[in-house]
Amino acid sequence: MGRVRTKTVKKASKVIIEKYYTRLTLDFHTNKRICEEIAIIPTKPLRNKIAGFVTHLMKRLRHSQVRGISIKLQEEERERRDNYVPDVSALEHDIIEVDPETKEMLKVLGFNNIPGLQLTQPPANTYNRRA
Repeated sequence: MGRVRTKTVKKASKVIIEKYYTRLTLDFHTNKRICEEIAIIPTKPLRNKIAGFVTHLMKRLRHSQVRGISIKLQEEERERRDNYVPDVSALEHDIIEVDPETKEMLKVLGFNNIPGLQLTQPPANTYNRRA
C-alpha cells in the first residue's frame, strides 16, 4: 500500500516540475540530486518524498497531461493544435444532398438560393415489422 502525500510534497513537486522540467528525468536518484541543488529542503526524508513524487509526475507527464501542471512545451503544442487549419475544408463540398423535407425547411427559413443543393429521395423503410 502507498502512503498519503502531504500538500507540501505535492505543491513543491509541481513548482519544481514547472520551473525545471527540462533538467528532470524519469530516474529518482537524478531527480533527488536536482531537487537538492535547486531547492532548500530542510530534511532528507522530505527531499526524498519530493523527489519521488517529481519522478512519479514525470512518468505521468510522459504519457499525457497532469492536472495542475502547466509546462510551456505542452502549452505550445496545444496552441499549435488549436491554430491548425487544414488545406481542404471538410465543410466545403460542391454538392450537398438533402431530402425534400429539409429542402422545404430551408425555403421557409429563407435559404432557398444555396448553391450546390441536390434533392435526394429518402430511403424507403425496409424494417421487418411484426404483425
